[in-house]
Amino acid sequence: MGSETCNAVYQETNSTLRNDVRELLGEPQWYALRTRSRHEKMVAEQLEKQGIESFLPLVKRIQKWTDRTKEVELPVFSGYSFARMVFSSSDRLRVLQTHGVAGFVGIKNCGIAIPDSEIEDIRTLLASGLSFEERPYLRVGQRVRIRGGALDGVEGILSARDEDQSLVVSVDLIQRSVSVRIQGYAVEAV
Repeated sequence: MGSETCNAVYQETNSTLRNDVRELLGEPQWYALRTRSRHEKMVAEQLEKQGIESFLPLVKRIQKWTDRTKEVELPVFSGYSFARMVFSSSDRLRVLQTHGVAGFVGIKNCGIAIPDSEIEDIRTLLASGLSFEERPYLRVGQRVRIRGGALDGVEGILSARDEDQSLVVSVDLIQRSVSVRIQGYAVEAV
């Protein structure tokens, strides 16, 4: 894809985002990068060597093999790394040419800026030392399916998050619905 096309898509997509002002001022912003499988650490190291700020959230896990057990650091988000840069600068090309980078996350491989607060929230969580686990990204209003338990396989619309997590199950033809609390059930996006 040509640079002009990518820049056009980038301008159109980000025109609705608050990060416009920062981009116009030439301030660096965070972007998510798709990486080749198991290349996350290599990408982060290469970006830092090139003078591009990177962030690779890692978590320590116990890995068991048939002959030994070892504590290893694994990416929190497998297949992704983050870079802070001015998207329209020469840094964009250097990032794309970095071994292991598959592209920017966004429309037509054109990066969309990530708010600093989201990166800081991940950093704060990692620094806290609290245990956590990766979860599927679910939005209120999204169609989901329950996995396991008495409601295994039931699909519906997620109507709330956290303590009051509910699932709305509908019969479209008669336009009627029921809601059930699903706290404690494993839920996946459909």
